[in-house]
Order: sequence, then structure tokens, then C-alpha cells
Amino acid sequence: MPRWKKILYALLGTAALVAGGLFGWTFLHRPDTCADGVERIGGECVGVNGEGYDFGTPEISGVARAIAQENKRIEKDPHVTVAMMLPLQSGSEALRRQIRSDLQGAYLGQLQANEGEGEPPKIRLVLADPGREYAHQAAVVDTLLRMARSPEDRLRAVTGFNLSLDATTQAVRRLTAHKVPVLASRITGDGIANEEGLDAVAKPKFPGLARIIPTNLEVARALAAFTGGQDREDRRTVLVHDTRQDSYNESLAKAFDSIEEKGPAGPAEMSFTSPAIDEAGSTGNQFTQIANNICSSEADTVYFAGRTLHLRLFALKLAEVGCEKRHYTIISGSDAASLRQYMSADDWKKLRGTDGEAKVTVQYAAPGHPEAWETELTAWRKQWRKSHGREPTEDDLPQYLAEPRETLDRLENLIETVRRRGTDLGAPPSLDDSRTMLVYDGMVTIDTALHLAQSGPADKVPGLEDVGGEWRQLKAQHRVPGASGLICLTGGGNPYDKPVAVVELDPGRKGEGTLKYVGLGWPTGTPQPRNCVIPSSTP
Repeated sequence: MPRWKKILYALLGTAALVAGGLFGWTFLHRPDTCADGVERIGGECVGVNGEGYDFGTPEISGVARAIAQENKRIEKDPHVTVAMMLPLQSGSEALRRQIRSDLQGAYLGQLQANEGEGEPPKIRLVLADPGREYAHQAAVVDTLLRMARSPEDRLRAVTGFNLSLDATTQAVRRLTAHKVPVLASRITGDGIANEEGLDAVAKPKFPGLARIIPTNLEVARALAAFTGGQDREDRRTVLVHDTRQDSYNESLAKAFDSIEEKGPAGPAEMSFTSPAIDEAGSTGNQFTQIANNICSSEADTVYFAGRTLHLRLFALKLAEVGCEKRHYTIISGSDAASLRQYMSADDWKKLRGTDGEAKVTVQYAAPGHPEAWETELTAWRKQWRKSHGREPTEDDLPQYLAEPRETLDRLENLIETVRRRGTDLGAPPSLDDSRTMLVYDGMVTIDTALHLAQSGPADKVPGLEDVGGEWRQLKAQHRVPGASGLICLTGGGNPYDKPVAVVELDPGRKGEGTLKYVGLGWPTGTPQPRNCVIPSSTP
């Protein structure tokens, strides 16, 4: 064989080996996808999808399909994309139900925004799963930033954010640094909020961030104002807090610690360390020791800065110790809104004790409650009749009660409409834990900003900075009547004097305990002003 043929065959053979190697490497290293736009990373399905994928969580299959159907319905209309970012997978049944409540609120808010022949743009909703405790948020944020630049996706806001964690802060910081508007509907950590004041508003920490839920500091102020915390004796209270790195726990502990009380000092703060939001670890043993120490003091009111799973365990341990038939009241923050979902029949029995009397009750500040507006309006009307000698007219009713009641009625009517259509949402939406209400309010707030920012022809959608710039205009005439209360945003994008619903979990005398609405707490100590005109003295 001629030498040139030997060289040619050798080269062809080498090329074949290289090609085969490249094909094998590509085959072995191609991404393991769970669905379109969703990659399997470390056993979790992480990414962005709006085509009905349920991220392996059967509880959300129905509502994910409903969102996809609405996306399909409006795909030929002028529209923008809004991403709902939160972990969508969990080994806890209670947490999976909470996720479903959040997504039901997002879907109902999308329907409200897109209803009828309303002005464009319509909202296409996508689900963005950053993994457990936002561990893979960086990869998801990469995708969202590409969608914000894409003329096809036109991402104009990211909402959701249900956990106040360092990883959540990183995601919000990076999105807002790239001018993507963020509407935080569920996070209460003080660290994920802009400061107020001329300098802070001119150079915000998170440009384009808005919140519709009070921070933990505001929650503590509202609770103190409502429950008379400033008049409570220091010796009768104790702070119990989780030392695991968690912005929610840390800021709530600081907020409770800042409440000024009277009289001699009470017991020093007591701490525990949990392994994760949804893991108990050794907390049961730690709580037994803490409960014994509390029993040795005069304290009967416990400020608890920790997550729901650990709050349940602590309440049970405190009831178990049961020293000298003392009744304890545990006061906690907004994460406790899901506590009832964790309680079993045996748990209620333990909180009652053998005599049927409650050993432990839990009060917490929920971001909203469906009974709040009608209960407060009934009491207000009674006082009005007493002082005016006549029935109040609709114009006489205070806006801070009447307008949220109207929005709640609209939401309940929408839920009934969806039921009559036969739309599967996995389970009938429940408003008791406030999650559906808050996320719905977030979507309505985004829709309001989108339409205020809209200018020019219908097919010309507003820019990113145009939408983010509208947050600070949502007050006074442009206030947003939410089902959870009036949403009036400050220059820093924070809700002004947003009320919290004080709710009590009472074990009762038999059977399941009750979740009882107690009253409204206001961070400033008084209700929002007429027309939600924010005073200039706001810090």
C-alpha cells in the first residue's frame, strides 16, 4: 500500500476516534432534564417552567396545569412574563400543602389580572424553583435574567420568595442589581428591605424591590401595641430563639428583644439550634431542657423566634412539663400561620392535658385573616351607632376596613367561579393561613404597576425600570386594596403601616383546636390614614 494511503487511513481513524469520543462525552455529560427548562441537580428538579410541570410534587399538579392553561389562553394577546420563585419540592406533607396555597394565590391573581377584556398587557406566569432553601438560586436567576432580556419572554417581575434566608437575599440582590423588579409577598426578614430617607431612597440597597408584608420589626411593634407588650412585666416573659443562620429567626429575635417591658428583669434569653427549616434534629431534647428552665422562673409568656415545625415541638414540650398547672402563652411571627397544618389529634390532646384545660395557647401575627374585615367592621358599626345615633352609610365606613373587605369578597367570588368551571387546583383554596391571600395580593400589585407603567401602543410592553419605578407611586390615589389590607408603598418600596391579624391557636376542651381571629395590630399603633396618604415623618 502506498505510504500516502497509510497516512490517510491513519488520519481517518484518528478522526473517527475523536468524533466518537466527543459524542460519548456529550452523551454522558448532557444535562439530566426533568422537563423543558428544568434540570436535575443533586436529586432536585431546578429551573423555570410555565407549561404545567409540577416539579415532582403531586399536590401542585392541578394548579400547575391551570396556570399552563391560562398561559395558553392569553399567548396571542400582548403579554409579559411574571415568575413565581420559591422552592417547589419538599419531603414534608405540610410544606407541600403550603406550596399549593402559594401557587393557588398566584393563579387566582393571574386570573384577576387577565380577566375579561381588560387593557393589556396580560400576565403569563411561570414557576421558578431554586431548590431546597434556595440552594440553587444562582442558576435560576441566570435563567430569569435571560428571560428579562428576551423579546419573546419579556419577564417584567419576579414574585414569591417565601423564606428569609441568606440565599434568598442573594437572589433578590442580583435580580434587582440587573433592574429586574421584585415583589416580595411572603418574606418578613428585616434584611431584605430597603431603608427609608432621602439618601437611602436615592441609592437603595435593592433597586426595584417592593414588599407587601411587614418586616419582623414591624410585626413585633404591632403585636406589642395590640397585646400590651409595653405594659407586660419583664419577669413574666422570656425569649426563646433558634441560632441556626436564618434571616427570619434572627430578625424576629431582635425584634422581640427590642420590646420594652416594665419591672425587674426576667429570665435571660434561651436558645436552641435546629438543623434545617423542615428538620427536627435534636430540638426535642433541647426543648425539654428549655421548658424545665422556664418552669423554674416566673415566666408565663414566651416570645418564640423560630420556624413552624420547631414551634410545634416546643409548644408540646412546654405542655408536657406543665409545672404547677401554669398556663403558657407563646407569641410568634408570621411563619406560625401554618402551625395548624402540623397539628395532629394527639397534639391537641397534649396541649390540653388531662383536665381538658389549655396548658398552652399560641398567638401569632398572621399577614392576613379572612374574618378580619367583617369582624372589625361589625365592631366599628356598633361604636358608630352608639356615638352618632344612626346607621353609617357606605361613605362613612373607614377605607382601611371597607376596601380590603371588598377585595376579599372579589377573591372569594373568583374562587367560586373557578370551582364552578371545574378547574382542578389540587384542593379547594383555603384563606385561613393567609398564604393564598398574600400571593394573590402580590400579583394584583404587579398588575397595577404594569398598567401604570404602560404607555404607547398595546403591543409595546413597559420596560423593566418603568415597572420597578412604579412601586413608590402605589399609595394615596394609587393605593392597592389587597385582601390582606391596603397596600400603600413608601419611597423605599415598603408597605406603610400594613396591619397584621393577631390569631390565636387554642386547643379548646376536646377534639381539634380552633384558629381564632383576635384582632388587628398596627405597626404604628394606629390605623392607616384616610386615602393612605403617607405622612412625611415616616422613618
